[in-house]
Amino acid sequence: MSGKSYLSVYARSFSWAGFFLPRETLKKCSVLYDFCRVADNIADDKNEIEVKEKKFAEFENDFNQKKFDNLIIKNMWGIMEEFNISIKIVQDLLAGIKSDIKERVELNSKKDLLIYSYRVAGTVGLMMAKILNVTKKNSLKSAIDLGIAMQLTNISRDVLEDSKNNRFYIEENFEKISSTINLANRYYQDSFYAIKSIPISFRFSILVARRVYRKIGYKILKKKTLANYQRSGKIYVSNIEKILETFLSILDLISLYLINKNEDQIQHDHILINEEINLNERI
Repeated sequence: MSGKSYLSVYARSFSWAGFFLPRETLKKCSVLYDFCRVADNIADDKNEIEVKEKKFAEFENDFNQKKFDNLIIKNMWGIMEEFNISIKIVQDLLAGIKSDIKERVELNSKKDLLIYSYRVAGTVGLMMAKILNVTKKNSLKSAIDLGIAMQLTNISRDVLEDSKNNRFYIEENFEKISSTINLANRYYQDSFYAIKSIPISFRFSILVARRVYRKIGYKILKKKTLANYQRSGKIYVSNIEKILETFLSILDLISLYLINKNEDQIQHDHILINEEINLNERI
């Protein structure tokens, strides 16, 4: 899944944004992070495919069978029950991670890309929203959008690294990288207005995470050519840039109060995903 899932790919950005969350809420988000990380590590370690398949099947079975001697699984089931998180969401996440346990991974269409991004990241956005006590249906859809946007950003950033690991989520040319970032930006936009539905004590943290990770895409677009992109190495947001994006998030917070837009009017681009996965059953 471009190496990592939603929380683990943007762990640095999440840690920065998590500073603005209440301590107890951050602990619950960390339970989700730990679960994702354990599953990711099975898919991403250097073992043979057959070994990874076996280890992942055991982890997945232990989760489904509620093997609570595994503290990671026990804690995950704890937050699922506390926040009414459907097992289908977690199973979608595991299906996405499992799809990376192959000799060669290749996505051949926009539908494949969006379904994959939903599974490994939209699911986590949805679960995060539930932990943050979001209840409105359209707001939960927007949380999926934010997760998808972040994963598309991650895929765009890691094209070269992924290709070395025989993972080809998008084509290795700058036109495709740019179009994927532009697709991500549409999902970032769809995620914005629903942040009003997040309890105020959590709202700023999500705005910061959204801005910091979106900044990666903007920095990639500035490279303009594949050669520049290749020379730049891994693109990240510096601490100074994070500080700036944090201040700009204050303006976003103000905008949420000033812009009178009904989130129910947002047309979420979930048509392709819903052809295979019924998101309403997850929400």
